[in-house]
Amino acid sequence: MSDQQAALDAAAAAKAAADAARQLTITQWTLYSFGILVTILRTYARFKAVGFNNFEGDDYFVWVAAILYSVQNALGHEVGHSAHGLANNAMTPEQRATLSPSDPEYEMRVIGSKIQVAGWTCYVTLMMALKVAMCYFFLRLTKGLGRNYRIRVYSAFALVIGGWLAAVLSVLIGCRPFHNYWQIYPDPGMNCYPAVSRPIVWTSYVTTVLGDIYLILIPIPLLWRSRLRLIEKIASTLVLGAGIFVVACCTIKTVFVITDDKNGAQLAGEWGTREAFTAVITTNLPMVFPLIKQWLRPLIGSSNKSSKQYKTPEGFQTIGGGGGSGSHTRGRMTKTNRSNNPLTNVTFTESEERIVNDMKLQNIKVAATATAAPAENGKDVNHGFHGIMVKTEYHVSEDRSSHNEQDPKQPGDAW
Repeated sequence: MSDQQAALDAAAAAKAAADAARQLTITQWTLYSFGILVTILRTYARFKAVGFNNFEGDDYFVWVAAILYSVQNALGHEVGHSAHGLANNAMTPEQRATLSPSDPEYEMRVIGSKIQVAGWTCYVTLMMALKVAMCYFFLRLTKGLGRNYRIRVYSAFALVIGGWLAAVLSVLIGCRPFHNYWQIYPDPGMNCYPAVSRPIVWTSYVTTVLGDIYLILIPIPLLWRSRLRLIEKIASTLVLGAGIFVVACCTIKTVFVITDDKNGAQLAGEWGTREAFTAVITTNLPMVFPLIKQWLRPLIGSSNKSSKQYKTPEGFQTIGGGGGSGSHTRGRMTKTNRSNNPLTNVTFTESEERIVNDMKLQNIKVAATATAAPAENGKDVNHGFHGIMVKTEYHVSEDRSSHNEQDPKQPGDAW
């Protein structure tokens, strides 16, 4: 009777494991599909704003990250499909000694261990590519703000690349000789269990958290020193500070690996999937958010429009908009006068400038606020310029169109 009960328990456990694996696969590929979709939307938003010829570093690195994300997702699938979640960890000395190389489980553990090594390498490279994309984005965002701000971004580049090198080295030299990563017997030691290797786990955790926190700290202080409305500051902070969710996922994953010897690797794999997804979303969110705002505008109306004046750094451009070098229209670049003090001397409102006169006007400069023009030489200005109607709109972007051009349409208004 006890043997029959044991068989039933084993069958129930196998069924539960199969159901859990199936659910994990569904979740994994659903998150992956959504992450790739967001990357496509981000690229569409940038193409709509600046055109393909004006793409910059971040626009390309997000696709490097998308390729790595695809590889990591495939490796994660194979760990469950080909290796059934097994590797060379979570084995007693007796199991190691009695497991024959001809046993299918032996082969699965070897394959699983090799996939884990490849997975860690792909993971740290994916995180590096996403962070480099954010660094390029911050270069555009802070263009025109002075040397100190750019030094912060260049320091972020150095921190990200240095962290990636440290993480890759932890994989390459954390276990020597290297083939011990998939050795079953004799026991290769904790450092050579690739699923839970302490050198890999701690190095990747420290470099990921330090890089994410530093990147969050670059734009947030600048936002709160600007004269944006409070609601705009809060919205921008939530978007640009979303990397904190990556830190949370990475922390939970690391805790599971360190504290749970039996199920830690499996739980860490699940949270690693969530971490990669969150990192992809938060990296692309600043570009996608204005596009979503534009799509939702017919539903929410134009209640957010205002004629109030605000001041913002010249280089602190519309998130999701064009680069720092000119207009946001494709293939058409115009220049604007730069202020000596970009933090205080650039004003804008949310209206649109249109000149509906057929007369040829030269050297007309429209200020940030629409004010009545004074009379000149005793003549009313309205009699001197028949048919000119001025209605001003400025977006939180670096540049303005010239007086004979209509403001380019962007994927979203400034916040």
